[in-house]
Amino acid sequence: MTTRRGFIGGATAAGAITLLGGAPAVASDTLETGTTDAVLDTAARQRQARDAILNVNKGMRSNYAVLKSDLIKQLSPVIVVQNDAKGGKFTLVLNGTQEAANPVSEVFELAKSISHVPLGIFSVIAPYLSDRIPNLPNASRIDPHDLKMVAFKGTGNTDWTTPLQAYATTLTTARQQLERANLPLEMVGSCSRLLDAAVRFINQSLASRTFDMKSFEDFSGSVYPDIRTNMKYAADAQIAGVQGIMKTWRAKVGEEGWKDLYVVVLSQWTTSVLNQNSIIIKPCMNPAKVKTHLIDLPAVEAPSDPIFVALDNLARIVQDNIAAEMVFPVDQEVADALKGQQDLLSDEILDQLDGVTAGPGLASSAAYSGAAGAGALTATAVAAPAAADACPFHARSAQA
Repeated sequence: MTTRRGFIGGATAAGAITLLGGAPAVASDTLETGTTDAVLDTAARQRQARDAILNVNKGMRSNYAVLKSDLIKQLSPVIVVQNDAKGGKFTLVLNGTQEAANPVSEVFELAKSISHVPLGIFSVIAPYLSDRIPNLPNASRIDPHDLKMVAFKGTGNTDWTTPLQAYATTLTTARQQLERANLPLEMVGSCSRLLDAAVRFINQSLASRTFDMKSFEDFSGSVYPDIRTNMKYAADAQIAGVQGIMKTWRAKVGEEGWKDLYVVVLSQWTTSVLNQNSIIIKPCMNPAKVKTHLIDLPAVEAPSDPIFVALDNLARIVQDNIAAEMVFPVDQEVADALKGQQDLLSDEILDQLDGVTAGPGLASSAAYSGAAGAGALTATAVAAPAAADACPFHARSAQA
């Protein structure tokens, strides 16, 4: 015989599981058969009803995917830029055809190769650093928690000696061959000094079988002027190469088509704000459309099919531009959200959280509102003037 307490307890458990989307667990020794069947029947009808509702969105997504797939074939003209060690691979998509080029002189890659030497040494020794910040001029800028995570092997381990010696051999070989590389004389000088200083630091560290953050910063600080010289030559090479290919393709596309040009720049998150190629490309585009047609697309790693990834995302952007105005003709703010990078629910969520006290250790909704505003500047599809102000590097420079 079912008791009142047993019935309420069983029904409550069943209702809770049903609410979470699962089938209700009903104890046979608690409920009578008729009651169990009724509960199961109600749960089944609810699941069926909810599935019918969810199928509406599945249908939308299916139709949306078909439109996007067909639209990809119509995108033109588009330039896809893959940032790489060579200064960038550029692909022009025009009326169903593709043309690729690596327009940047090899001087760009050579200058960056030598400039990366301090980072190459750091990558070897970092796990063996002390996890305590020494008394350095920039000590306040080093996050203690980050340092502890990077210096995960500690100073008692000398396994760094073998890879560091191997890297020294690589640097020595490059130094011996430097004069034959036919580089600008000033760049030969900067590269020579940088390589010599790096080999000295490595040899001293190997001889004493020790190093620390200060000794490395003394080395890296001493070669900074030479890195700046190399950066100048790398930038010159990249500007000349990118401007050259843009001029060539502009003539091919024609002025009428060029004014509607989309450019998608694929980059890593760490270079997605004020990306070098985006900066050079921006003045080459139609000023009236550059804000919406120059798109920085950050990724974790380079995609296996970068052209498809760029066009697939661009197709979504293009169709959302039209959908936004047609689906939300009475609310321009919501339409702008669909057209841009803002999530449609973000404003509503911020409104509902406004004034709500956050839990321990969490920022208030007002703080998120401010962060959302700042984020909108840095995440906008390419380097608007406000994005430069939001750049962490510029912020640090201003503080300094």
